[in-house]
Amino acid sequence: MTGLDTVVANGQLDALAAYHTSTGEAVQFWILGVVAVIGALCTVLMPKAVHSALCLAGTMIVLAVFYLANGAYFLGIVQIVVYTGAVMMLFLFVVMLVGVTAADSLKETIKGQRWLAVLCFLGFGALLVGGIGNASVSQFQGTGRANAGGNVQGLAREIFTTYVFAFEITGALLITATVGAMVLTHRERTERALNQREMAEKRVREGKHLPPLPAPGVYARHNAVDIPGLLPDGTPSELTVNPTLRQRGQIRDVSSEALADLKALEQRSTERLGRGGEAGDPGTGGSSRTGGSSRNGGAARTGTREEERTK
Repeated sequence: MTGLDTVVANGQLDALAAYHTSTGEAVQFWILGVVAVIGALCTVLMPKAVHSALCLAGTMIVLAVFYLANGAYFLGIVQIVVYTGAVMMLFLFVVMLVGVTAADSLKETIKGQRWLAVLCFLGFGALLVGGIGNASVSQFQGTGRANAGGNVQGLAREIFTTYVFAFEITGALLITATVGAMVLTHRERTERALNQREMAEKRVREGKHLPPLPAPGVYARHNAVDIPGLLPDGTPSELTVNPTLRQRGQIRDVSSEALADLKALEQRSTERLGRGGEAGDPGTGGSSRTGGSSRNGGAARTGTREEERTK
């Protein structure tokens, strides 16, 4: 075999390797692909923002695994460190600290935005399916050619030469978002903040609950913040639970269990008192007679002492 034949054979082997998918790659793709699709759907369909953020983080981790499997090591590490490790965790901490009320998800700020979102989703899906269906690739080009001079060097060359305009636009959008968040957070107050005395007077004028609210928990049997305290009549008071938990509907009502325990305790106390009364019955023994004689004897001795003092 000549050198030319060797080159041709090597080229054919590279082409076959580009088109051929091994069993391990196929298993990895179908398993991780299903996980990524399920995570993306849960991100959109989950009612709670924390659950949606967790599903989105899982989807990003799966994408990072895909990048690493295809040889884009730098992109996979950046996907995990920047997106999953920094952005998503920051989003989760903000949601957990600030809280999300249920009224926010039900209130439609822009009329008709949900139907518009559905139409945009259907249109984008149709374009995506049509584009993928009509795509024709004559020859796959793997990452071997792009990473010939190094993965990081090749990625930097593509960003700052081919996609430099998109890179600059993305940077401008990120700076705008940062400045907007700073302006919204540190905006000037339109009115003076009330002091403690003024707030107390305002509560009196509005007729709100003046004394301190009862502490969470039920008769010191539970100290969880999501368990409401019981009022004197045995009914739970939702004012004892954090407003964020009330808006989310994450209140555990154990008042029925507490009342059942109280009823059982009262029944046991009644039974014990009944046994004590039966034990003190004259027909069951001489305890009552003994007690009566001792009381009579004590009264007689007391009378004798009083007579001696009088004399």
